[in-house]
This record gives sequence, C-alpha cells and structure tokens, in this order.
Amino acid sequence: MNPRQLGYRFPAEWEKHEATWLTWPYLDESFPGKLESIYPSYLQFIKLISEGEKVRLIIPDEKNLKITKYLLKKYEIRENSVEFFKIRSNDVWCRDHGPSFLINPNSKSRKIIVNWEFNAWGKKFEYKFDNLITGKIAKYLGLEIYKPGIVMEGGSVDLNGAGTLITTTSCILNKNRNPQLSKGNIEQYLQDFYGVDQILWLRDGIAGDDTDGHIDDIARFINKDTIVAMVELNKNDLNFKPLQENIKKLKEMHLSDGRQINIIELPMPDPVFDKEQRLPASYANFYFANSAVIVPTFRCKYDEAAIQILSEAINDRPVIGIDSSDLIWGYGSFHCLSQQEPEI
Repeated sequence: MNPRQLGYRFPAEWEKHEATWLTWPYLDESFPGKLESIYPSYLQFIKLISEGEKVRLIIPDEKNLKITKYLLKKYEIRENSVEFFKIRSNDVWCRDHGPSFLINPNSKSRKIIVNWEFNAWGKKFEYKFDNLITGKIAKYLGLEIYKPGIVMEGGSVDLNGAGTLITTTSCILNKNRNPQLSKGNIEQYLQDFYGVDQILWLRDGIAGDDTDGHIDDIARFINKDTIVAMVELNKNDLNFKPLQENIKKLKEMHLSDGRQINIIELPMPDPVFDKEQRLPASYANFYFANSAVIVPTFRCKYDEAAIQILSEAINDRPVIGIDSSDLIWGYGSFHCLSQQEPEI
C-alpha cells in the first residue's frame, strides 16, 4: 500500500516542526566566487530557525564539521541546538535532495520518509551523492521509507496540508525528469506519495530559474485557502506576462470543497544578474520556521513592501527578512536550502 492509502499526509510548512534539515555549503561551485560571502546570511538563517526548533545539519566530513562549529560559536548559535549528520553532498539544496516527511498520528509508524529520485533538475549537474542523502537520513532516524521510483523535487510542489498540492507543468512535466510518464501518471504519484486529493497546475516559472520553473519562486500557500503569488510590475520585464498568466489561472481555480482561493499579490524584486545571466530572485522563496517566516531580501526598493505584505497576511509569527543578494548566486534562497521535519 502507498502512504495515502495508509492515511499519511505531508503537513503544511506552517505546522509545528520538530526540526529543519539543511545541507552545509562547502563547495566553491555552489556559489562561484561567493562562497565566503554567503556565510553571514546562512548563519543568520540557522540562528533564527534554532530559536524555535532543532537544526539538523548535513556535513560532508570532519574538516567541515570543525569549520561549522567555529562559525556557530562566532555567530552565537547554541551548538546544542544543532545536530550534525556526516553525509557527503554535491550541493546545498536540501529542499530538493532531502527527505519528504509524512505523518499519521493513528499509525504505528507515526512518521515516514518518502525518498523521491533526484537527478539535479534534469541532469544539469552532478548528483551522485545528493541522490543518496534521503536514504541515509532514514537509516539515521530509523524511519520507514517509501520509494516511488520517479524523479521529484521538493521545490517543485507546495501543499496546504488539507489535501491540495500546487505545481507547474514546466517543471514536473519536463521530459528531463520522467519522460515515460503522462500528466495523469504524475498526478497519481503526487496523490499517493504526498497524501493529497487535488493537484493544481500553473504553467511557467520565473526567468533565470535553472530548475525549469519551481513553484516555490512563484506561488506559495500561507494557509489552507490563501496563496501568495508573485507579480512583476514592470511590463517590459520577461516575468511580466507569465506571472500575469499565473494570476489569471489562480483566479479560475477552486479548492476541493468548491471554495475559491484567496490570492495575495507580492511584487517581484528588481532583477538580479550574474554578469548577463538572470538569477531567480523572488520573495516567494520564504521559509516557515517555528519562530518566524524568513524572507529573502535583495537590497531593493521592494524589500520593505514584500515584508509588509507578508506580515499583514501571516499573524502567528514574525516575518523577518535576511539579505539573499549573495545566496541567490547559487540560484536559490531560504526555501530551497531547507526541508522541514514535522513534529508528531
């Protein structure tokens, strides 16, 4: 039987966490020319998370463990709030190579792990070690593991914890993932292994996104019936038309109980470039920690407006911005870096 048949579900990100999983950045190629400069933001991220839950940190070796412990002390992060797991990795994006935790309070195994295959966003990069991480975590934790056997990334889906999942056709139906599967096949896997009843489809992601259009840069649930959706205010920008099309689609969508979705529009930041290459800067890449909603900022005139909009929409924890101007050179931000482990 699959997790859905057994009564498991993937909780919404705002539900209580036991821990947040992160993968330590240690390779220069992850942030070309920027690795040292990302640590202040990364450690501030760890510190904020650790105020409300455990941080479970994947570290490749003893050398990096010593560096990490030194930096934790320097940034006044309590070492006992961070647990270390020695696992080799190719990159830092734990949202995509990390485990999907599902829960069922009424089952003997109250928490399980779903281990999707990971192929580095369509075999764009090396992924040999990353694809082994989830299996090793399951062994460390002694949790039962389910293997769908298909490629899926955590950043390609967003869930409301009440039976609905939203994703994009540009990513999940891309032939560089699961060319043997139809849209109907993919929907069945999503339902069976995330424990949902309804799949909502948007089309395209934002310019510069090397994942082919992850949902966590364009539209995010902030409660069971509300989605924050990115909009581009500059009509001449590459993102203007696709993001307007997404808003139009969202307005036509209904939840499984027939209700329309509440939509809150969030402005895109000014474009960020690596030389001539557009980077996927987006305020939608925020992360719900127990202690705060942590939002990437980009030293941009829209930073304050984005935090204000999210603060007015989310009232159960503070909304805090952390500079992501260097982190985004790795083509991701705080949501991409993290994977929540629910409390049960």
